[in-house]
Amino acid sequence: MAKGFGGFDMNSLMSQAKKMQKEIERIQQEAAKEITQVSVGGGMITVSANGDGEVVEIKISKELLSDDVEMLEDLLLSGVNEAIRKAKEKVKEKMSALTGGISIPGI
Repeated sequence: MAKGFGGFDMNSLMSQAKKMQKEIERIQQEAAKEITQVSVGGGMITVSANGDGEVVEIKISKELLSDDVEMLEDLLLSGVNEAIRKAKEKVKEKMSALTGGISIPGI
């Protein structure tokens, strides 16, 4: 049995780290497929994003198409940013549950 810092079993520690790495990869793959949807402007614009932070769908109410273009642009920007933020938040929550709240750089 290889003892490391403070008497820890290095083989066991390495095994646990590999298991955690595989679990992180699994969560990241699942998150890429998971879709988060937000609505802005009272439901006039709906934006969907995945856990990779990619916008996958935007729906615009026909009523907005005849309105002010600047308002449409503002609502689109707001919807896209909110969808990406929420999708990333979901991934962060899942990672935090896996790591016990410990922030690991790069994930």
